[in-house]
Amino acid sequence: MPYDPHLAQRMRTALQSRQGVVEKKMFGGYCWMLNGNMLCGVEVGRFMFRVGKELEADALARPGARPMDITGRPMRGFVWVSAEVAEGEGLEQWIALAERYVAALPAK
Repeated sequence: MPYDPHLAQRMRTALQSRQGVVEKKMFGGYCWMLNGNMLCGVEVGRFMFRVGKELEADALARPGARPMDITGRPMRGFVWVSAEVAEGEGLEQWIALAERYVAALPAK
């Protein structure tokens, strides 16, 4: 999965003060893990957030969000978010939504 270095840096900056978050190179791009569970990632022009199945409808109702689909089938609980809507406070809100789900998972 190709990634945008500018978006990766924006994500690094947004996550730098959070405890338990680790950056990991995956699929040719970067993902961030919270307590060993995937939290978010970047691709060219968009972010990926793991929101879980319970929060997926809420996430998809937000502007700029769409189901994550890499193989032709949507990956339940994951969403793509366009970079334009995830600026500043918008990025923080998306991270908080993903964190709400991922923080409740058992640590790996």
